[in-house]
This record gives sequence, C-alpha cells and structure tokens, in this order.
Amino acid sequence: MKKTNSKDFDQTFDEGKDVTKHLKKKTTVKVNQKVKRVNIDFPVWVIETLDLEASRLGVTRQALVKFWVAERLDKQGIS
Repeated sequence: MKKTNSKDFDQTFDEGKDVTKHLKKKTTVKVNQKVKRVNIDFPVWVIETLDLEASRLGVTRQALVKFWVAERLDKQGIS
C-alpha cells in the first residue's frame, strides 16, 4: 500500500471517499470504551437516507449515527 501524505488524505476525505485503509488501526486510541446497546426505530426514509450518506462517506450506518450524535452533544457542550 502506498504511503499517503496528509494533503492526499485530506483530499480523499473531502471527496467523500473511503479513508479507512490509510488509518493505523493498531495504534488507534479509543476513549470511553464502555458501551451500552440501544435500539432506535426510524422511518424507512431516514434509514435509506442514512445509508446513502454512510455509503458516500465510506463508513457504516452505525458509525455515521454515532458520529453525528457525538458531534451534536459536543456542540451542545454536553460531552
């Protein structure tokens, strides 16, 4: 695999392409690892829209939802 510099990485990300292949997963640090599973019911159109956006960004639906919720909590000063 070709080594990617930060400019190429940023451009790939900005284009909505999958950047996970460029990440060093073994050195990734996870904070607040304790998890609790929750179930949320969404209308079908919301799921379909989430799936389209997740696909565009190259992430899973779950990752997208978790990121958006965390981002919103952070914006509200709650996290």
